[in-house]
Amino acid sequence: MFTYAEVGATLREPLPVGYRHLRYRTPLGRDVFDCAAEAILTFRMHRRTGAQIRTAADRAAPGVRLTVGAGPLRAPCEVVWTAEEPNRAGFGYGTLPGHQARGEEAFLVERDADGQVWFSVTAFSLPARPLMRLGGPAAVLAQHLYARACGRALRKLCALPAYG
Repeated sequence: MFTYAEVGATLREPLPVGYRHLRYRTPLGRDVFDCAAEAILTFRMHRRTGAQIRTAADRAAPGVRLTVGAGPLRAPCEVVWTAEEPNRAGFGYGTLPGHQARGEEAFLVERDADGQVWFSVTAFSLPARPLMRLGGPAAVLAQHLYARACGRALRKLCALPAYG
């Protein structure tokens, strides 16, 4: 059972009111779409950030439950949607009981008309437990830093070899 009512809302705009919103977008380069899509959908991107991912599935799909760990914290989530299209791939997961926050976060890679590949993180959330409430601005900063870490992880995972 999700800890918020707006399940799937990271798929559309505007994001639900009453939550903190996160929007992060960064270019990855060209010719990296397939690699980046696979890294997101198989949780390799998350693992590359140093997050401890526990899931029984090898690939994101609606209904797949996972726990994202960082140090002593464990964040239970469930995948609510996936996208596997020629120019768009990724997934969104929602919070389950025991998560420090309540809301949803999406990780998406898209190839634009010019061939540029973009990575984005979109989220809406509120503190759900005392630790997150006490964390205040530090908790918000941690979420932003994690989004950037995911972008760096994708760049490293999909770096094209230099030819000269």
